[in-house]
Amino acid sequence: MRIEDVVFTNVGGLKTACITRKELVELMAQRVTDFRDPSSDYFEKPMTIYSTNGHSISIANSDRGMRNILNQADILHADGQSVVFFSKHFSKHQIPERSATTDTIHDFPKMVHGTYKHYLLGATETVIKKASNKMGEQYSNFAVSGYRDGYFDETQVTEVIKEINQSGADVLWVGLGKPKEQEFIHHYKSSLKVPVIISCGGCYNFITGDYSRAPEWMQKYGLEWLHRAATQPRKLLWRYLTTNPHSIYCAAKHHYFSKG
Repeated sequence: MRIEDVVFTNVGGLKTACITRKELVELMAQRVTDFRDPSSDYFEKPMTIYSTNGHSISIANSDRGMRNILNQADILHADGQSVVFFSKHFSKHQIPERSATTDTIHDFPKMVHGTYKHYLLGATETVIKKASNKMGEQYSNFAVSGYRDGYFDETQVTEVIKEINQSGADVLWVGLGKPKEQEFIHHYKSSLKVPVIISCGGCYNFITGDYSRAPEWMQKYGLEWLHRAATQPRKLLWRYLTTNPHSIYCAAKHHYFSKG
């Protein structure tokens, strides 16, 4: 699958891709091939991939700069089940399924043929090292070409970019938290010599087991946010209580007043 084949729809003011989990992986793998082919239209052009959920929609409708950054991604995929629901009721096209980044990092080695090199950026030194080791051990075709924690400042950015470029990675996973990871990708994508750059939030903590996924039935019915709020109330409860209602309002607003 190529990006030209993707149908996009407006969900809460964000240009969101109507793709399945498998199609997201196919897009990533195809860009790796195209990136290294001088005859391709996408030779040495990184594909930027961000995720969207209720929190993203709320932020995008409160911060015009962030909305512009999110809408400039090559692919904005439905990380939250709420986005799939909104597309069904408030958009021109329906998104077929949720593609959570916490699943995508496992979907990629499961669904592709051959070995790909990955660079993992973000989290603490302990977590990122453990996550890198676990992914390499779990999947023989997930080659970790490098990793670095997310605790660096502006004076170290040049060094970080050099490290990533020298690693020869096919996919760069950026888990710095929203909106820092999207801002990092947006500002430095032209300097990064990586075929695919994807934001991944707190997925490293899920890989290590520091965060737990909600039961399948809660994920299916869009209640993973409730599980996360219950397990991390001090960090997430207030966020969900404020951004969830706001995201519903924004999705409806853009549908009825913008006809998106």
